[in-house]
Amino acid sequence: MKILAGNGNPELAQAIAGYLDLKLTSASVRRFADEEIFVEIHENVRGEDVFVVQPTAAPANDNLMELLICIDALRRASAKRITAVVPYFGYARQDRKSGSRTPISAKLVANLITVAGADRVLSVDLHAGQIQGFFDIPTDNLYAAPVIAADIESRLARQDIVVVSPDVGGVVRARALAKRLGNAPLAIVDKRRERAGESEVMNIIGDVSGRMCVLVDDIVDSAGTLCNAAAALIQAGATGATAYVTHGVLSGGAVARVEGSALTELVITDSIAAVASVRGANKIRRITIAPLLAEAMRRTSEESSVSSLFD
Repeated sequence: MKILAGNGNPELAQAIAGYLDLKLTSASVRRFADEEIFVEIHENVRGEDVFVVQPTAAPANDNLMELLICIDALRRASAKRITAVVPYFGYARQDRKSGSRTPISAKLVANLITVAGADRVLSVDLHAGQIQGFFDIPTDNLYAAPVIAADIESRLARQDIVVVSPDVGGVVRARALAKRLGNAPLAIVDKRRERAGESEVMNIIGDVSGRMCVLVDDIVDSAGTLCNAAAALIQAGATGATAYVTHGVLSGGAVARVEGSALTELVITDSIAAVASVRGANKIRRITIAPLLAEAMRRTSEESSVSSLFD
């Protein structure tokens, strides 16, 4: 078993390798003067089971292209099996036609990864479950819920909590987390989106008065939805609002928005490499999914059950 790290999140790749007591495969990824990406693997990988760790977050196109070139290099070096470990799957929000003449970019990306030579894919909390069906190769969608639940139990166990979905579409995710937390109460924020990137919170479905609210979502991008939801929950009588989100995209002024919001804390995983503004934020904390990914990779390599991780 070998692990190859792209430039998308080398810290996560190193943490995974450390958990498995392995060293990262020696490789170099560099750019020519015209910005073309070049990958060179410095170790023999012939007949090896190789895992390429590369989230396709911003810069999404560069990271995606780097992933594809890494896979191609491994295939041409005669690796026995190549698994693309994509903790954050970029373009996942383009999983359907949004208009008459629009693409389904998530399907295109799935095709590219497959054609490049990947034998299987590992990802975490795909934005839409149907993306698994976009691939013609085995695809495991891991859930960060066990990691999130463990953190909530260690930090908020003594508080009267209610799990909150920031929108109707996230109810299934919130319900699953509530179940892990001993069937905690569930609430929903009903919002109406006025325009792209903005949302208007309308009302709260469920009883949050006097309780600590735990918002849960898969992606935080502009952070408008979460910040507006937190304000609505506090107005409805909640004692506080903490958000747990798997993928901290946090583009534009999201970090400043979180810092100035009613949120007590925003907890994200390390599926995406943190920029300086995220690392320096007072209200943003990161938890690691490296052990989860490492264990899934180990089980994949040993041909044992991955789904039992979530039983």
